[in-house]
Amino acid sequence: MNLAHPSSPAPAQSARLWPAVRAIWAREMVRFARQRSRVVGALVTPLLFWVLLGLGADRAFDTGAGGDVGYLAYFFPGALVMILLFTAIFSTISVIEDRREGFLQGVLVSPAPRVAVVLGKVLGGSTIATVQGLVFLALFPLVTDAWPGLGTVLLAAVFLPVIAVGLTGLGLVLAWPMDSTAGYHAMMNILLMPMWFLSGSVFPAATAPGWMRAVMMLNPLTYGHQTLAGLLLGDGAGDPLLPLPVCAAIALGFALLMIAWATRLANRPMR
Repeated sequence: MNLAHPSSPAPAQSARLWPAVRAIWAREMVRFARQRSRVVGALVTPLLFWVLLGLGADRAFDTGAGGDVGYLAYFFPGALVMILLFTAIFSTISVIEDRREGFLQGVLVSPAPRVAVVLGKVLGGSTIATVQGLVFLALFPLVTDAWPGLGTVLLAAVFLPVIAVGLTGLGLVLAWPMDSTAGYHAMMNILLMPMWFLSGSVFPAATAPGWMRAVMMLNPLTYGHQTLAGLLLGDGAGDPLLPLPVCAAIALGFALLMIAWATRLANRPMR
């Protein structure tokens, strides 16, 4: 009987962890490169949504933010969050596909810690989401006359991975116990899309009814959006629910919580 594995020292665990994380991350990159339709679904769809809804509602929608911020500019951070959300959805569907193909079971019974699956999947999905978000962020100078400054825009770019990790971790938590992609898409329609609508992406909390404003305050995605909107639009984003550093801290805490939750699910015995 081999009793070495349960008492393996931490350095040995670490030596097995990071190569497995890199391998799973690289697999996600290769999968994305071979599935070009994911680019259309995760980037082009929010872009069209932003242009059509932004232009269509620009003169009719009151953002409640004051100033000269039109709806096309107000909606820009929301469309950016949508890109991150869609990419997280498409990347974490691979968990269901990997289980069906037997790849996930093979990784879980390997000597590598199960957290390697979580970190590899989350880092892979958030890397893809961040890259696509940066591509969209490059369009921001075209929609606003109130340039916040290069440093502020770079700070918003640095914050994108925080939102991406949180959404990818949430997608992993939802996808892990599921056996069908149809069930995952149903969960997306029930939970993820309402999260986006009630994050301040489409309309600000200042103009929402009281009960809806309370729901928005309970929505963790609200604070990621408010951080981006506050950085990019300044006063044009309206009055934040909480100070900007607090919003950023909540978004970071949500990302860490999702990683911890997904790790706990991964450590459960396989069905």
